[in-house]
Amino acid sequence: MADDHRVRLEAGWKEALHEEFAKPYMRALGDFLRAEKAAGKLIYPPGALIFNALNSTPLAQTKVVILGQDPYHGPGQAHGLCFSVQPGVAIPPSLQNIFKELKRDLNIDPPGHGCLQHWAEQGVLLLNTTLTVEAGQAGSHAKAGWQTFTDQVIQAVNRHQPNLVFMLWGAHAQSKQPLIDRTRHLVLCSPHPSPLSAHRGFIGNGHFSHCNRFLAQHDIEPIDWRLPAVGQGASAAE
Repeated sequence: MADDHRVRLEAGWKEALHEEFAKPYMRALGDFLRAEKAAGKLIYPPGALIFNALNSTPLAQTKVVILGQDPYHGPGQAHGLCFSVQPGVAIPPSLQNIFKELKRDLNIDPPGHGCLQHWAEQGVLLLNTTLTVEAGQAGSHAKAGWQTFTDQVIQAVNRHQPNLVFMLWGAHAQSKQPLIDRTRHLVLCSPHPSPLSAHRGFIGNGHFSHCNRFLAQHDIEPIDWRLPAVGQGASAAE
């Protein structure tokens, strides 16, 4: 990851972020990941999907930003989109609560899978603030340098796109508020959808309907939060 020429990145994001790849922290991050793999450690998500959030949601098409923390660390779960898992993988508890709020807020039935690729393809940037994790070790790469990079992602979309909706669930996501211009964007905050906190205010937050009202008020196509059945458009990235 020494330079951006070796990283497959959507053109708009590549233009906005290319200087980051030459900075010492990103060189150090690349060295760290190579050393971890050389030591036989299993890293999630697979290398081709590390930047899946950016490649699935071009900068110029971003309407909504949902922030997660680090990728799922179980086998076959992470594919580079926060809260999302590949089709056929059991739906994690936080995502089950997201689906419960969708049902309560917009009467959308759970889809029977946990792949959120359809949201990403409509302009929902599903960004984890740390983009890799060691298998079975939650938070293991939290201090490897990713958060410096993803702060730049947040600043880039804040700067480039008008009338965004930021959904900040939990204290970690809400810590990114200083990077966001509230005079230009809508910031929605609530507790995290984790089972530990969802019933302290995530369930009932109305974020999905609030988001779509804001987008419509600014002549932006709202998000269709319904997820197609697997095989009918829920195309998880390969």
